[in-house]
Amino acid sequence: MKTHSTIRVLTSSEAEQLIDWARIEGWNPGLADAPALHAADPQGFIGCFVDGQMVAGISAVRYCSDFGFIGLYITHPDFRGKGFGRKVWDAGMAHLDGRTIGLDGVPEQQANYRSMGFELAYETFRWSGSLAGSRDADVTAITDDLVPAILGYDQAFFPAERGAFLTAWLKPPRAAKVIIRDGNVCGYAVCRKCHDGYKIGPLFAQTADDAQKLLNACAAEIGNETMHVDVPALQTEFSAYLEAHRFVKGFTTARMYRGPVPAVRMPGVFGITTLELG
Repeated sequence: MKTHSTIRVLTSSEAEQLIDWARIEGWNPGLADAPALHAADPQGFIGCFVDGQMVAGISAVRYCSDFGFIGLYITHPDFRGKGFGRKVWDAGMAHLDGRTIGLDGVPEQQANYRSMGFELAYETFRWSGSLAGSRDADVTAITDDLVPAILGYDQAFFPAERGAFLTAWLKPPRAAKVIIRDGNVCGYAVCRKCHDGYKIGPLFAQTADDAQKLLNACAAEIGNETMHVDVPALQTEFSAYLEAHRFVKGFTTARMYRGPVPAVRMPGVFGITTLELG
């Protein structure tokens, strides 16, 4: 007997359930991620339902008319191998039709993504460790009046404007830090509590030295807790700093794009924002 399934946009509580599936998968999302992720594109969280039960889900976030991002692509373990994952994938791709689409793919899925037109742009390594933390005079907390300047700065390092997401992402319970010199933003970082330790992302800065200052400011906020940063492979100086401070290199992903590769200032990307939303 053929199983009848329904594809539809998730409610905010169902999006929270999908993010909890990511926790079960070991992806270690933030404890308060759901509202900010959902704010990025409330129509972009899609689920497949059988008899009212969500069996698969995906996030397919429209950032603008020419860029979108795929994440949180999960089928419940009890329903794998039945085609439900492909149904949400197709729905997500349809939602992003006409755009360059990005994703962060784990090694075992990269061949699959390549077969669907995605090309590797760069590798990312998750570095995990802790720092004693220090507060530099250049680094301050991001207050509401600084948000417009952060939104402007962010556009050099991310493929699209993402005001709806960042306005939520920069608020508590996350800690957001910025470097300002001569009235100009020179880097910023966001630190959030996860099921295991804290993740730092984004971590954008003009120099590796500034990235280190921001990381240390985040460490000062959280004490001796473990921090995780997803660092592009090209950041060799920053990676050497992490290694020298006994951070361990682990989880590997690849940023992949289908369509024209967006122009971003990669030398300033020291930590990507999230594997879920780019």
